[in-house]
Amino acid sequence: MSRIHPTAIIDKGAEIDSTASIGPYSLIGPHVYIGPGTSVAGHCVIEGHTRIGADNKIFQFSSLGAVPQDKKYAGEPCELVIGDRNTIREFCTFNIGTTGDQGVTRVGNDNLIMAYVHLAHDCQVGNHTIFANNTQLAGHVQVGDWAILGGFTVVHQFCRLGAHSFTAMNSLLFADLPPFVMAQGQPAKARSMNFEGLRRRGFSPERIAAVKAIHKILYRQGLTLDAAQTQMAELPQTYPQAEADIQMMLDFLSSNSPQRGIVR
Repeated sequence: MSRIHPTAIIDKGAEIDSTASIGPYSLIGPHVYIGPGTSVAGHCVIEGHTRIGADNKIFQFSSLGAVPQDKKYAGEPCELVIGDRNTIREFCTFNIGTTGDQGVTRVGNDNLIMAYVHLAHDCQVGNHTIFANNTQLAGHVQVGDWAILGGFTVVHQFCRLGAHSFTAMNSLLFADLPPFVMAQGQPAKARSMNFEGLRRRGFSPERIAAVKAIHKILYRQGLTLDAAQTQMAELPQTYPQAEADIQMMLDFLSSNSPQRGIVR
């Protein structure tokens, strides 16, 4: 109990690991679980059916687990699930999910989420992502592993951002952003591939060469998506080491909604 500040208000139904810490004037609701080593700074509100894993750092004035900003929501016991080793900076707002989707808003592991970030209902965030200040995600957005969203990025509902994608500051996404692609603008347009990020993550020269070939097929040859996918399917013959990367792109494109489209 010495790790919980005496001014914090903890509902008796909350489950807080003995190694977690709660700062002054924070409010923890009855259906909240906070795992080992997680620190919650002062003036935070954590409510709803919220589960937070181990070794997270939650800074002051964040609101986690509030009901969604969705007029269809009727009080169902939906969830917010946060993994391990995430850093959640000041004034972040993460809402629970809705029954119109999976019923869960989910954040994976090892993410850096900077100040004033909003995750609306049913968002699905992977691992090792970086959300710069004031990134705003509408409902049902999916963000793949290692994606980086520049400050003031705004993402329309139901959009997907593939693994290793990157948005510049003030980008506005109305369409799906494929893996590896760097985008910028309002609305966002594809500018290049995230080659420097791939190098920093240990991609071999062959894998990076394969991503360059994907970029050429998808963005430089004027092909339809179907024709581009047909050409990409042949790339593993030339770049066998990058077969998984190529397949990830093919899977992403094959599940794209024609109404949504991709950033091009």
